[in-house]
Amino acid sequence: MLKYFYIESYGCQMNIYDNELIITILTNNNLLYVNNIYKADLVLINTCSIRKKSEKNIYNRLLFLNSIKKKKKFLLCLVGCMSKRIDYDYFFKKKILDFVVGPDQYRKLPNIIKSLNDNRYSYNVILSNEENYKNIIPIKLYSKNKVSSFITISRGCDNMCTFCVVPFTRGREKSKSPKDIIKECKNLCNLGYKEIVLLGQNVDSYLWNKKNYIKKNIINNKLKKNINFANLLEIISKLFPNIRIRFSTSNPQDMSLDVIKIMKKYNNICKYIHLPFQSGSNRILKLMNRKYNRLKYINLINNIKNIIPNCSLSYDIITGFCTENYKDHIDTLNLMKYIKFDFGYMFCYSHIKNTYAYKNFKDTVPTYIKKKRLNDIINLQRKHSFLKLKKYVNTVQEILIEGTSKKDKNYWYGKNSQNIIIVFPKNKEKLGDFVNVKIINNTSATLIGKFKSFL
Repeated sequence: MLKYFYIESYGCQMNIYDNELIITILTNNNLLYVNNIYKADLVLINTCSIRKKSEKNIYNRLLFLNSIKKKKKFLLCLVGCMSKRIDYDYFFKKKILDFVVGPDQYRKLPNIIKSLNDNRYSYNVILSNEENYKNIIPIKLYSKNKVSSFITISRGCDNMCTFCVVPFTRGREKSKSPKDIIKECKNLCNLGYKEIVLLGQNVDSYLWNKKNYIKKNIINNKLKKNINFANLLEIISKLFPNIRIRFSTSNPQDMSLDVIKIMKKYNNICKYIHLPFQSGSNRILKLMNRKYNRLKYINLINNIKNIIPNCSLSYDIITGFCTENYKDHIDTLNLMKYIKFDFGYMFCYSHIKNTYAYKNFKDTVPTYIKKKRLNDIINLQRKHSFLKLKKYVNTVQEILIEGTSKKDKNYWYGKNSQNIIIVFPKNKEKLGDFVNVKIINNTSATLIGKFKSFL
C-alpha cells in the first residue's frame, strides 16, 4: 500500500504551481509528501515539452530512475506536458513507467493509483475545455520560502503558433474563476507571502463570463457579465494593497492598453512586462502565425513606455526558425537595438513533433548557424542590459528580500518592481522584508547595493 510520494519538476513556473496542486490532491487522499526519492513509494516526474533538449533530459532522467526503481520498487508516474507525446508502448512494455497523467487530470490521480496492479498500466491524458481544479487551494509544502508564490489564472492556449506544442499538450484556453483566484490570494496573505505572480500561457486572454459569480463589479458597482485580465488585475490590486503583484506571460497580439493603464494606476502592481516577440522579421512572424507584425509590436512598446516610463521589458526570441535567412536575423537585431530591452530569454529553434511547423516546414537552418545567431543576440543583449542597469546606479530602490545570495552567504538578493535582481550586504533585515537599497554598481545581470533603511 502506497504511503509516501516524491515529485520533481522540469520546465516553467506553471509546472511548479502544478506540483503544488498534485501535492494537495495526494495529501488530501492520505499520502505523505517526502523530499527524498529513496523514501518514496510513488515518484512523479512533472515534464516539459517546450524544446527538444528538455524532452531529451527527461527521457534520460526516466532511464536513470528506472535503474533505481528495480531496486527500490516504487511506482513511477509521468505527468505534465510530455504525457501526450511519449511512446506508451515502449515505456509500459519496458516497465519503466507505471502510469501517465495529463495536465487536466490530476484530480483523478488517487483513483488511478488505487486501480493499478502488477499486470496493469494506465494513462489518462484527456484535455478538458474547462478548468478542472475548482476549489483547490494548493498546499505550499513545495515552496522554498514564504515570500513569493504563483497562482495559475488560466491554462492552455488558442493562438496556435506554428512552432509551439502547448495547444497540443495543455489544450484550449480556460480561465479560472475570479472567486477561486481571490481565495488563493487570501490564503497567501494569511500565510505571510509578500508577492503573487499570476500565471497563464497567455494571461491577457483571461476571460471569465459566468453570470452567477460577480453580479456586481467590485470596481464600479455596475452589472458586469465578463471579467477580463485588466478587470481581474484591478480587483486583486484593490483587495490586496500590501502584496506585490506580477504576471506572466503576455502576448503582443492580446495585451490591451487597459492592462497598461491599470499597471500605472496601482503601486502594488510591479512595473515589469515580459512580452515575447520571437522574431523581428515580418516574414518569419507570419510563418510563426504570430498575429502581429514588427510595427504593431513597436507601437505597443511605445505605448508602454509612454504610459509607464519606468517599466522594464523582457522578451523571448527564437532564432533559426524554418527558412530564417541573414536578413531576418538582422531584422531581429535591429528591433533589439531600437527597443533596448532590460533582459531577455533567447533560444535556438527546436523542430518539435506534432507542431504545425514540424508537419509543414523544413528545418532549413543548420545548427552551427543557429548557434552563431544566438550568440549575436546574447552579446547584444548583454550590452543593452549593462547600459540599462547602469542607469540605476546612485538611485534608491525598494527591494523585496527573497533569499541569500548564491555567491556570498553574507549578501541578500531580492528584486525591485522592475524584476531586476539586486544583491546587498546583510544587516538586521530578514527574509520577506521590504527595504530601501542604494545602488552602487552593476553588472549586465545584477545591481549591487548597500543597505539604506527599512521602509
